Amino acid sequence: MQNSVGGFEDALKLQARVVGNIPSDSSAMTQLVSASQSSTGALQAAQAGNQLLALQSRQLSDIQAELAANGRAAELERARQAANEAGAEAQYQHFAQYDAYVPEAVSFPGSGD
Repeated sequence: MQNSVGGFEDALKLQARVVGNIPSDSSAMTQLVSASQSSTGALQAAQAGNQLLALQSRQLSDIQAELAANGRAAELERARQAANEAGAEAQYQHFAQYDAYVPEAVSFPGSGD
């Protein structure tokens, strides 16, 4: 259970970081596009283009990390569920093996039995 919670916590923290980057990324993207469009030389245009590519590369890395964290959290949850099912099956097998339950007739006072 703790592994599952830890995995989900990591995924949520990463998602919060990615979402937190959106305003600054948007601002940086706007500035870089403006710089690219107003560049006076090929070197300035190339530099602005490279900065745009670097920003996109970082955003793709964030998405990749988020997908990995979500996948890890989902796998940890599936593992926890499988362990719970295996434990329940083992308990049932133990219960069934020893005939722990033996039905008996029950009589109530005043029922005539």
